[in-house]
Amino acid sequence: MDGADRVREWTPSFPLDIRRTLALHKRGGSDPTHRVRPDGSIWRTSHTPDGPGTLAITRRSGVVTGHGWGPGADWLLDHLPSLLGADDDPSALVARDPVVAQLVRRGEHSGIRLGRTDRVWEAFVPAVLEQKVVGKEAWRAWRHLVRRFGVPAPGAPDMHVCPPQHEWASIPSWEWHLAGAEPVRMRTVRRGVAFDVERHHEHLRTLHGVGRWTESEVRCRALGDPDVVPVGDYHVCKTVGQTLIGRPVDDAGMLELLEPYRGQRYRVVRLIELYGTRPERHGARMSMRDYRGF
Repeated sequence: MDGADRVREWTPSFPLDIRRTLALHKRGGSDPTHRVRPDGSIWRTSHTPDGPGTLAITRRSGVVTGHGWGPGADWLLDHLPSLLGADDDPSALVARDPVVAQLVRRGEHSGIRLGRTDRVWEAFVPAVLEQKVVGKEAWRAWRHLVRRFGVPAPGAPDMHVCPPQHEWASIPSWEWHLAGAEPVRMRTVRRGVAFDVERHHEHLRTLHGVGRWTESEVRCRALGDPDVVPVGDYHVCKTVGQTLIGRPVDDAGMLELLEPYRGQRYRVVRLIELYGTRPERHGARMSMRDYRGF
């Protein structure tokens, strides 16, 4: 990590699996804003309130070290503990059945935390791109747009920084087409540009095209919200049902199963995503569309 503009050491007082805690923020294997290096270090980029920055995270003998580059280095290092879940309280989840109790034990043993990026816009755009499409399709669009309109990451020339919010309004429609994102998702992102998502994230659903699912995808990442439920996700409700009662359920069934955990429902969902039982697949997988050929 030679050459870092800033360095910070932090010793967490709790078990911590850095890679799994941060995996929630990775958008596919080639996300230009998130890398896991062969040496185990995890690199993230962000357009902070102070400008673009890069953060590399390593750990040795229990000490977490953050290395920062760029104008946003200080901001990223200041927020390093909260990114890794220092403000999270896993003990708030009280298991009410044996299945959840087992999930809680696994999470505690592994050191899974709910961190927060405090960058709402950078969670909002990929969430919109993921609306009603397979992940690979959304991640392809995210890669194209960030590489095309973001800046090279300070200290990590193979990575890019997400463009700041105001610049998304000027991305031409043909670039969205080249990214493989159809006009509906483009218009939703453009409508969001004029909205102060950082200060008024609780009103995201007032934006046309933003529903409960998109809001939950933003809040769990940017704010570390332990209670949001991704209603509208094709797979999550089925996995929740399969894990908790041995059979898939729909959104209504998922909400009923999670009701005893109100206040900590997303924590249960996250543990199920990591350690739960997925239902058997029947039929063909959802195909990946390519609007670039239309």
